[in-house]
Amino acid sequence: MSDPILLISGDSFSEQERTRLETALASAFVAGPSDMAALPDAVRSSVRAIAVKGHHPLGGAEMDLFPNLGVIANYGVGYDAIDVTAATERGINVTNTPDVLNDDVADLAVAMLIAQCRNMVAGDDLVRSGRWSAGENLPLNRQMSGSTVGIVGLGRIGREIADRLAAFKCDIHYTSRSRKETPGWTFHASPEEMAEAVDILVVALVGGVETEKHVSRQVIDALGPRGIVINISRGSTIDEAALLDALEEGRIAGAGLDVFLNEPKIDPRFLKLDNVHLQPHQGSGSSETRGRMAKLQLANIEAFLAGDPLKTPVN
Repeated sequence: MSDPILLISGDSFSEQERTRLETALASAFVAGPSDMAALPDAVRSSVRAIAVKGHHPLGGAEMDLFPNLGVIANYGVGYDAIDVTAATERGINVTNTPDVLNDDVADLAVAMLIAQCRNMVAGDDLVRSGRWSAGENLPLNRQMSGSTVGIVGLGRIGREIADRLAAFKCDIHYTSRSRKETPGWTFHASPEEMAEAVDILVVALVGGVETEKHVSRQVIDALGPRGIVINISRGSTIDEAALLDALEEGRIAGAGLDVFLNEPKIDPRFLKLDNVHLQPHQGSGSSETRGRMAKLQLANIEAFLAGDPLKTPVN
């Protein structure tokens, strides 16, 4: 077998995803960046591309182990685990897999909001437990249609979420780095200002240092007692301790969360709450979308090796 030109890094690759990469290119595998230094020198010298999946940090020290590395292809739209600045300084391309997952992530954001407002998990339990047939009824819950909703980050996914919620007759507000062309939606210069004007806050930011705790304690407090927070971005974009405090103390009505700090080992305080809807970071988790993501990751690697323009470059 020829020396590997592709390093597959990440123990979260499925068997099918890993097989697709190994079939396409001579490959080596490591569970994560911490195992890269143990590879033989000849293997590290032959690697020209790294396919990564997961949230293990990949920095300049790891990149320097591969003298001929030219591209790091990330599986997923969020690439905050990769030190893109370090890659750029070394002339290494970084790619991700945007757009192909927008619909799934937006669908889940709306689904969590409906589930939170209509108390659907408790309703399911009421029926399954037999308590409904025994005469117990679900308390009246909250209408979602017609709500005033603020989107934190009106990028690709944020726009898909806003379009869906507009169809539910919601009054759409948003924050973004700049004003966007919209059907008359309300722009706010800061998340604090927007939180005072809305009842529901949907976080659709990219992860990374620049957006860390962007939804701060002040933003959460500004939402008020009817406030609901939905997060499908990264756990780091919210001050998680402040969110937990507000949920425990009833200073906001609830939350729907697909992402957390230190996931999958989330803060156990979440598990004691009945006003939060929890999901296992499955925003892009349909077989159709995950297949498209894997194909786009490989397409970026093959484009680089062929000397063609990258499909979805980050830097």
